[in-house]
Amino acid sequence: MKIAVIGAGNVGGTLGRRWSSAGHEVVFGVRDPGAEKIRRLIAACAEGTSAALPADAAADAEVVVLAIWWHVAEEVIRGLGDLAGKILIDCTNPLDEKLQLTHGHTESGGEMIADWAPTARVVKAFNTVPWEAMADPEYGGQRPTLFFCGGDEFAAGTVRGLILDIGFEPCYVGGIEMSRYLEPLAALWIMACRVRQPGSDFAFRLIGRNGEGPQ
Repeated sequence: MKIAVIGAGNVGGTLGRRWSSAGHEVVFGVRDPGAEKIRRLIAACAEGTSAALPADAAADAEVVVLAIWWHVAEEVIRGLGDLAGKILIDCTNPLDEKLQLTHGHTESGGEMIADWAPTARVVKAFNTVPWEAMADPEYGGQRPTLFFCGGDEFAAGTVRGLILDIGFEPCYVGGIEMSRYLEPLAALWIMACRVRQPGSDFAFRLIGRNGEGPQ
């Protein structure tokens, strides 16, 4: 599968490396594809990984992943061009500079992104776990739960496979409006991280009576 990861920070870089290792064709969409940081990132990925300007990266991709800061999300989406029929994975959280949620209860960042990209198949995912968990989702013999949502059945199924590819236990929670609950869950992680400092490398897990995670 050809995946365009828009952004090459901790989240985007980690997801791109993991998916390239799983056999997907990854292209990073960044402002400066030739930057030294990007060359080092590509060298750490599987053969065939590349970088391009965001719109060029998205043009030929089946899946476009938003791994960017919330405050630039609308501008970036507007600049990606035609996303008709593409699966758009929203990894963002609508946080301000104080890491406080700016939307909630009756709206969410995920729903706003779906409005900004009305022809795309938007799925909210990878926003409730830290990048450290994405890099290594093994926690004492258990794997974190990756909650995700989106109303398009095909897109949700595809994202479920991408979640499994990097070692999480997927848990589908409903349509894109469920972003109203997944984004506060991410905020809860951030608040817990502050309390637990410097022990920030932890993740949520949904566990059943038999000790197993969601199926």
